[in-house]
Amino acid sequence: MMKNAVVLLSGGMDSATVLAMARARHFTCYALSVDYGQRHHAELAAAQRVAKMLGAHEHRVVHIDLTGFGGSALTDSSIAVSQQPTEGIPLTYVPARNTIMLSLALAWAEVLQAQDIFIGVNAVDYSGYPDCRPAYIEAFERMANLATRAAVEGCRLTVHAPLMHLSKAEIIRQGDLLGVDFAQTVSCYQADEAGRACGVCDSCRLRRAGFAAAGVDDPTIYGGLTRQAAKK
Repeated sequence: MMKNAVVLLSGGMDSATVLAMARARHFTCYALSVDYGQRHHAELAAAQRVAKMLGAHEHRVVHIDLTGFGGSALTDSSIAVSQQPTEGIPLTYVPARNTIMLSLALAWAEVLQAQDIFIGVNAVDYSGYPDCRPAYIEAFERMANLATRAAVEGCRLTVHAPLMHLSKAEIIRQGDLLGVDFAQTVSCYQADEAGRACGVCDSCRLRRAGFAAAGVDDPTIYGGLTRQAAKK
């Protein structure tokens, strides 16, 4: 009997690969995306495509408005997305985003009687986000097993982060092996509504470098004004 799992699905290449990995491990996958007021909604459209493409049993989008707090280039239009490589914690870090998303996944997992949550965080090419570190994932899992009725009654929950120690190139190779069509994904922090990437943000640079290192053709479509920048 296949076990249920909740898979956080942003619409980017990492979460798409994680969904494919969970399916390959014979989980019945319930994909969860979060509309938190991010700068663009192209990634949510991509999540819908990816969920269908990779055979998610169900895909839900939960709406939470983090623009009320701002504090990030992704939730505050007055903060520009950097077009230069950044060091440390970048302006695209969204306060508490992974904690909120994992909490929503935890709630749905309890309802589904699922003991497994998958998330596509990465500690190698992770752009400096503190909530993408192994220690954070381990701490959330401990909290989840203290805070839920299911765990208290003996059904412990596991948070899977299978990309944690992979490079972007390794993620791309893994996804390619599992049949992920990366052309359907959107990784850019400021993609236009058609899903065309800017080519200059941190996420675009990591994605482009990953395809080059993996030796896999990059299917990313770039916006007209940034095509030259994307090729540099």
